[in-house]
Amino acid sequence: MAVKILSDKSNLQILYEDNHIIAVNKRAGDIVQGDKTGDKALNEIVQEYIKEKYNKPGNVYLGVVHRIDRPTTGIVLFAKTSKALARLNSLFATKNIQKTYWAIVKNPVLKKEDRLIHWLKKNPKNNKSSVFDREIKGSKQGILNYRVIIELDNYSLLEINLETGRHHQIRAQLSKIGYPIKGDLKYGFDRSNIDGGICLHAKRIEFIHPIKKEQIKLNAPVPNDTIWKACI
Repeated sequence: MAVKILSDKSNLQILYEDNHIIAVNKRAGDIVQGDKTGDKALNEIVQEYIKEKYNKPGNVYLGVVHRIDRPTTGIVLFAKTSKALARLNSLFATKNIQKTYWAIVKNPVLKKEDRLIHWLKKNPKNNKSSVFDREIKGSKQGILNYRVIIELDNYSLLEINLETGRHHQIRAQLSKIGYPIKGDLKYGFDRSNIDGGICLHAKRIEFIHPIKKEQIKLNAPVPNDTIWKACI
């Protein structure tokens, strides 16, 4: 099922904004930065928002700091200056930004918390990562920690913290241990969500502001749909 394009500047949910950075709550279907699909990207929508709000002439600078998968929802951080972009890139490179995800997975989870260690290998042809229990040629180690927050009859809500940032890491590792994310056909869930997205949400992000040097803690509300409402 194709992911629907849902966002424009009229329904952007701004989580934080100052002269240096802006954070938005991405919706399912948004692509963070333009690609071969030619679909309008979230960074372009945010640029239009800034241009209109501040009546800026000419091109608006906006640096893409990080990305989350197209069907995923939650916090995306952008830099409004080149100085902020360089410093945020450094924070990500040195793992001084803490990101927390929520995921709704199929089946009750037997181990209520765990640290998963696998080896992941990306296949560019189908844009999918395979997961292995031991290192193979071309693979990279992926480590995450999860804990169960809530259990429903057929689903569990997990909180996840990454130690590494690999392609489709959360989706692939959870599927590997038998808990595919709701709606994620690519990694083993049996049916799609109505909006074509998946129930993986970038919930929180914490970091030191690259210019002001203040602690920033951002929290993205979950999507407004039935399954997320049941979990919270």
